[in-house]
Amino acid sequence: MPEATQLDRLYALERDRPHRLWLTQPMGDGKLEEFDFARAMDEARRMAAHLRQLALPPASHIVIFAKNNAWWFLADLAIWMAGHVSVPLYPTLTPDTIRQIVAHSDAKLVFVGKLDGFAEMAPGLPDDLPRITLPLAPAHASLAGAPKWADIVATTAPITDSPTRAPDELATIIYTSGTTGTPKGVMHSFRSMCSAQGYIDELGMHGDDRMLSYLPLAHSLERTLVETTSMLIGFHVYFAESLQRFVEDLRRARPTLFVSVPRLWHKFQTGVLAKMPARRLDLLLRLPIVRGIVRRKILDGLGLGAVRFAGSGSAPIPAELIAWYRRLGLELLEGYGMSENSSYSHMTRPGDVRVGYVGQPQPGVSHRISPQGEILVKSPGNMIGYYKAPELTAEALDAEGFVHTGDLGSIDERGRLKITGRVKELFKTSKGKYVAPAPIENELLLSDTLDMVVVTGGNKPQPFALAVLAEHARGIGADGSRRQAIQTALLEHLDRVNARLDHHERLEKLIVVSEPWTIENGLLTPSLKVKRAALEARYAPNIEAWYANRERVQWFEG
Repeated sequence: MPEATQLDRLYALERDRPHRLWLTQPMGDGKLEEFDFARAMDEARRMAAHLRQLALPPASHIVIFAKNNAWWFLADLAIWMAGHVSVPLYPTLTPDTIRQIVAHSDAKLVFVGKLDGFAEMAPGLPDDLPRITLPLAPAHASLAGAPKWADIVATTAPITDSPTRAPDELATIIYTSGTTGTPKGVMHSFRSMCSAQGYIDELGMHGDDRMLSYLPLAHSLERTLVETTSMLIGFHVYFAESLQRFVEDLRRARPTLFVSVPRLWHKFQTGVLAKMPARRLDLLLRLPIVRGIVRRKILDGLGLGAVRFAGSGSAPIPAELIAWYRRLGLELLEGYGMSENSSYSHMTRPGDVRVGYVGQPQPGVSHRISPQGEILVKSPGNMIGYYKAPELTAEALDAEGFVHTGDLGSIDERGRLKITGRVKELFKTSKGKYVAPAPIENELLLSDTLDMVVVTGGNKPQPFALAVLAEHARGIGADGSRRQAIQTALLEHLDRVNARLDHHERLEKLIVVSEPWTIENGLLTPSLKVKRAALEARYAPNIEAWYANRERVQWFEG
């Protein structure tokens, strides 16, 4: 991996390609702010000069609290140029979690930028924590009087030197989303962040590529695949304006590289099939003369017509969904990684996809399976450790440099990795049989009626599933024919899934709950993963009644 850091590469881009566009930021009402390298680096240099003037202790921890936007990148740069460490916050945290992370990270300052629902989150920021507001920051009393990025940039002379950071210096602390409890602060050096060079080499990324930044930059995946790679080679990054205008944002960017999560790939499919029934689409895709026209029309309509690499990560993706996109001419490549290795771990290769597997190790990565079945990964992206938690670091990072991922898996004869579940998610039925919920959940989510699913049932004779309906199926009447139709479809789907499972895995019940699972009610993490323990505790008082009811698909309004 290169000794040059992302800062070094950006200084070269600033010098050699000052007027090449780097960042495109929607401002609302169709307006855009565009940054070439000259403008971007000038603003970052001016903010770095301001941070120096604050005389903070060396290597102070500075929080970035914002949704993805151009100034997120520039704040990160200014923090590094001034000799400090960035601490991203998810833009959807509860006040308690914000307060917890700010205190644990020893933060000295916070940049507050584009956010939705800031009024609810604002109490999490301590009153005595200095703040600077980025463009697009919300109007709120707690930010009144805080210095504004635009004013600082307008009145502060830029630094004239180009400060470098040693590859092994601490660059950032990324807090995990906390599926199993308190978020941990994952410490990364400039060297481990620059393991992203491996993606550049493997995918043939270059300066003429385009990407849309929309997955949270507080997560290591977006930080690695978009921010760091763009800093290393200087391709054009577009930012999303809003969820409501997402497809419009995609069409503007026309990305050549696009990575998403299974839920969004599924939503894209649902949107296409809502306009063109599956049978008609299947027929058209069988006709040689029109097949290419139909494929191009669908992909262009989604804004994906220029994509040469499409990735999926964060959760298993159903084989049928991969096959559906392949028929459209888009091969979805799965990836695997975690905050602890800067999301630099495994990736399927074009032409070498085995459905259900997340691919081979990236260059420089080693993997093996422990005697207990746990996946162990040694990566150039490995973390320094957890901030202020040496005992947790020792548990996760062994003496040989392997991260204990907490995932269960197997490796095939070609070195491709299969994820079979989480060590802590396995549960045992009252018959003494272990059940891995993730593969079963994956099968259940093939129904476009279901949005989220959790399989559980420890100490019960057979497991059962809890589910939330997809948005288009919510709000149905308690006695209406529509509910009956959905119930019948779900029962048929449950039977299809059970037919593919071993006997001890077959689901006794499917419980459709009315309460959405959200970040706000504590049932989802900021990266939209289900908090299993919290969810199981929420519904524990109802389980006996569900099992006593002979209906295999039940509706729970509590």
